[in-house]
Amino acid sequence: MAPPIAYSLIATDLDGTLLRGDDTLSDRTVDALARVAAAGAQHLVVTGRPAPRVRPLLDDLGSRGLAVCGQGAQLYDAGADRLLWSVTLDRELAETALGKIEAEAGQVYAAVDQDGVDGLTLIEPGYLMPHPTLPAVRVKRRDDLWCEPISKVLLRHPTLSDDELAATARSVVGSLATVTMSGPGTVELQPCGITKATGLALAAEHLGLGPRETIAFGDMPNDIPMFDWAARGVAMANAHPELKAVADEITLSNEDDGIAVVLERLFAGSLVDFAQ
Repeated sequence: MAPPIAYSLIATDLDGTLLRGDDTLSDRTVDALARVAAAGAQHLVVTGRPAPRVRPLLDDLGSRGLAVCGQGAQLYDAGADRLLWSVTLDRELAETALGKIEAEAGQVYAAVDQDGVDGLTLIEPGYLMPHPTLPAVRVKRRDDLWCEPISKVLLRHPTLSDDELAATARSVVGSLATVTMSGPGTVELQPCGITKATGLALAAEHLGLGPRETIAFGDMPNDIPMFDWAARGVAMANAHPELKAVADEITLSNEDDGIAVVLERLFAGSLVDFAQ
């Protein structure tokens, strides 16, 4: 009889966690995920990227199931290429929040992720994409950012650090939006109350699973709610100190197959059976 699997749901962030810096997965990581799936566990991507920016990566993984996108604002069905659930950020509230942040911190540069499976990432003049491989459309003025429903706003400041900008935003935004920091140069405003944990919980419910069956991997403060929800949270060696402080375990970096190392240990018996 095969031993019981350690966790039934493997929830992983993408950037800085599952993916290497060049947006690829190592052969070791791909093999570990394939073997874990064969043992009966399910892998769920939980990312700040919107659904259109996740679709090619899911294709590379051979995933036709669910993915949590947009910091929890979207539940994407890869097989059907449709959103099962989405929450948009009210554009008037977003403009008001931006005004409050700029009144406190001076000029910021903004971008938005549009809602929908074909939504665009729009960037205003002066905004630099922190992840240059992700496609974006530059608009002529800020007002053009609000032409379609959006899932979130991305912010950059010319002099403040990410931590300083996030702290300033939280101090003035209040209930207008949820403020997150999801990566270098990536401070975001998303619908109030929406986090990776709300998206993960919804996806798990669709899969008939719960927090006790879930292990989560991440690298940034936006992963803290996901760690709070899951039975176990594993931070990467390259993770932000705030996430490391609440993690149950710290593994190797995303460049050093940190996820594969943990999965190989937790699913050792199942992996042996699979190999045989």
